[in-house]
Amino acid sequence: MGLLVTKLWSLLWSNKEHKVIIVGLDNAGKTTILYQLLTGEVVHTSPTIGSNVEEIVWRNIHFLMWDIGGQESLRTSWSSYYTQTQFVIIVIDSTDRKRLPIIREQMYKMLAHEDLAKASILVYANKQDIKGSMTAAEISNELNLTTVKSHQWQIQACCALTGAGIQKGLEWIASNIP
Repeated sequence: MGLLVTKLWSLLWSNKEHKVIIVGLDNAGKTTILYQLLTGEVVHTSPTIGSNVEEIVWRNIHFLMWDIGGQESLRTSWSSYYTQTQFVIIVIDSTDRKRLPIIREQMYKMLAHEDLAKASILVYANKQDIKGSMTAAEISNELNLTTVKSHQWQIQACCALTGAGIQKGLEWIASNIP
């Protein structure tokens, strides 16, 4: 019991920053999610060239969140952001069925990278508000998430425009801080 109280106390009153990278294919909603976390509002965005970085303080936990561009030409640079990353958020466009094999391939490349060996993975199944979108379970199946044994992971249905599900994902991240 004392260990639990100590851990909660250190989480709530620590100024330590936890590095999070947000990746996904272009137009998945990465930047919208970042600014939904930062401001609680929808911010009109344009394609990210390079990265956006913001400090998010949530329940006295400090996160340094890097939103990395998802265009094909930028994906090769993702690994330059991996150093000291504790959490990876992978944002999936739940309506983009034909590009799921691409993000699955990118995800498994990331999981194999030594700098992410201890990182936990949160998959946001975004755009759940759109008719015909895949469920989180369907996306989990397509990504073969149940075969991932080397990393802690969670999939969370969400809608970046309304904020639905975003906080639940952040709660999961907070509960998995080492």
